[in-house]
Amino acid sequence: MTSYLGIIISLLFIVIVAILLLKKYNPHAVLLIAGLLMLIVAQILNYNLPQLKSATGFAGFDLFRYIKESFAKTNAGVGLMIMSIGGFVAYIDKIGASKTLVHVAMKPLKLFKKHPYIAASMVIPIGQILFTAIPSAAGLGLLLMASLFPILVNLGVTKLSAVSVITAATAFGIGPASAITASATEITGIDTIIFFLDYQIPLVLPLSLSMMITYYFVNKYFDKKESSNTVEKEAFNEQETDKTEVKNDVPIIYAIIPILPIILLIVFSKIFNFFPNPITLDTTTAMFISLFVAIIFELIRTKNIKLVMDSLKVFWNGMGNIFKTVVTLIITADIFAKGLISLGFIDGLISVAENAGFGAVGIGVIMTFMIFLASMLMGSGNASFFAFGPLVPKIAKSLGIESSSIILPMQLSASMGRTVSPVAGVIIATAEIAGVTTLQIVKRNIIPLVVALLIMLIYHYI
Repeated sequence: MTSYLGIIISLLFIVIVAILLLKKYNPHAVLLIAGLLMLIVAQILNYNLPQLKSATGFAGFDLFRYIKESFAKTNAGVGLMIMSIGGFVAYIDKIGASKTLVHVAMKPLKLFKKHPYIAASMVIPIGQILFTAIPSAAGLGLLLMASLFPILVNLGVTKLSAVSVITAATAFGIGPASAITASATEITGIDTIIFFLDYQIPLVLPLSLSMMITYYFVNKYFDKKESSNTVEKEAFNEQETDKTEVKNDVPIIYAIIPILPIILLIVFSKIFNFFPNPITLDTTTAMFISLFVAIIFELIRTKNIKLVMDSLKVFWNGMGNIFKTVVTLIITADIFAKGLISLGFIDGLISVAENAGFGAVGIGVIMTFMIFLASMLMGSGNASFFAFGPLVPKIAKSLGIESSSIILPMQLSASMGRTVSPVAGVIIATAEIAGVTTLQIVKRNIIPLVVALLIMLIYHYI
């Protein structure tokens, strides 16, 4: 009864949070307060709370220690990465590099000027290929916002359509560099490369195709319904009048700066192993390398050291803006996720699945949907999969089946659920750059992702 009570209380909090977010209450405050309240309720009910690295010795103070540790963990990892990308995006816009990339890319892409929705849909497979080399959803999302987003906008793609397909590119967490893949292969005992080539790719190919088709029609429908095309295209035409200035003021070589981080991350990726002695390069380091390349370009172009040094303020301001809007929201979402976990929401869902009396296919479908739902609620594919994944061998053994038959759709649904979560880092970060709301992006993503989820289950189990 106690476990079901935790699920009921969790669902009550989820409904309240959803209502408040829809009423446009401040999401930072809503998620933080809801998370803390759930932790308090879990303490009162004597549930097992998430373990702290260093407890205070007093349960009341421990609640706020969770906030402190979440700040420390996020700022040292994904937070710093997102801030560095935000600063880089602001800097390349200041020096005209992003506009130069648009100017260069528009020439061969003029063919798609009359077919903007085809251009938008093509981002999905291109981005998915990049995602295998750059396995950070928020990182890749922001890199594509710096490079592809302005190109799509100038092709006539609306902001919402552009940002929706960019986030869709992170819907399938596959490849040797993916943390979810690493966990899945460890659980199943399958070699990582074999799992990637023989299991993940054959399933992801039809799903990517289905998403290209569904996004084409979904974005076209929503753009027409929201009647935003006319207003935005007028804005795009105004941007195009600046192209001559970009060409005259900034050398064409500047077009390489926005895509330099992506080039660096691919060249030094573990997937390709171009060098006899492996060189590892993370996204944050790649951003700082690219920043200093941009600074060198500016020194050569302007020959004004003081001006270039002063321009670095744009980078720091960009980092600060991303911190106060995006990183803090990721931290509060983490507290909310801890609240759900502490009330036994995940354990309760697993218990329901195990006691439902379904066969192997039924259990696989239920577990897949549960992870999808958990990722939506927590905004993290990793968190939901790491909670469910280790239970697969036990469940598979009791059903007399291979763990791989259940775990493959589960690990894909984890990243798919994150793509339709308004509290996911990639959704929050790209929404901020695009100047739209997270719920607007989720509304575009939900139909294609649910369709892909259903196709995956049918294709895999039938």
